[in-house]
Amino acid sequence: MRKLVGEGRNLSPKSILIIKSGPLGSIVHVLPAIALIREAHPHAEITWVINPELAPLLRGNPDINHVHLLPRGELRSLGAAQSLLAWLKRTRKLRPDLALDFDGLLRSVFIAKVSGAKDICGMSHALGGAAIWLYDRIARVDRRSHPVERYLNLAECTGAVAGESLRCSVPSGDPLPRFDAHPPFVLLHPFAHSQDKSLSNAAIEELCRALAPTRVVLVGQTRARINTPENCVDLTRQTSLLQVVWLIRVARFVMSVESGPMHIAAAVTRNLLSIHTWTDPRRIGPYNPDAWVWKHGQLFRVSELETAKIRKRGRRFRRKDVESVVELIRPLVPIDPMVA
Repeated sequence: MRKLVGEGRNLSPKSILIIKSGPLGSIVHVLPAIALIREAHPHAEITWVINPELAPLLRGNPDINHVHLLPRGELRSLGAAQSLLAWLKRTRKLRPDLALDFDGLLRSVFIAKVSGAKDICGMSHALGGAAIWLYDRIARVDRRSHPVERYLNLAECTGAVAGESLRCSVPSGDPLPRFDAHPPFVLLHPFAHSQDKSLSNAAIEELCRALAPTRVVLVGQTRARINTPENCVDLTRQTSLLQVVWLIRVARFVMSVESGPMHIAAAVTRNLLSIHTWTDPRRIGPYNPDAWVWKHGQLFRVSELETAKIRKRGRRFRRKDVESVVELIRPLVPIDPMVA
């Protein structure tokens, strides 16, 4: 059962500051908590502090009134001091009734303090145990639980109550010019910041060939040259964040390494396979019971993970794993008779 410290203080805030600057997957994880906060406080002015490159993910979000951009790029320029002072001046004018620190960093606490928030609420595991000295209210969280669960704990500091179903407001995205959603396709996002989490070129090429004649659309950021077969559409380094969101929505199936785009997919579709090497899918996998995960040569539904026996240290996805994955995907993606 979730526990709160300091509950009962200012549970009717007129203005709320959300501090969650990034990364992409964490922004997605916070969205259900923000939806609950909006339901609990329908008339509150809610402002979100976020990195500029991730702000498009909040486009059209009915739960957010304002976006307060964290000027990371500007602070690296020659005029960094002037940019910082201007940003601090704007931040001091916010003066929210309540600030919710979803980042749990010294920087985010600093932002909350500068904003002049009357109350600051954070999570118990933040800042290496120093949270009790820096927050007015603390949400007791299990640091081993999924981030979505931890963020829901923090939302409860505002009087929000989580039910069995959650709402996650992800934008519809931007269609790509000269790209047709038909024939049906598999969206493949095989790249992560860490090389050992990414799929090898050989595995990518083998997967595309095995799925032929079904279209495979390749997205992500990489400098590697991939010899893609004819059924593969290579869009690497060619899509914006909102274009990736649109592709996720219109794809018949999404296969992705553990990454921000994977978490977007988990929020909008059950037809998802998340590839995990050394990460624990219970703690950082898709927050969708109907999605699939791959770990060390095994396939599991997310709903099966609680009782499944999973190796703590896994291995990379290899060419020999392609066959079982294609068997999973093939029945879910109809083959266009025109290309069969």
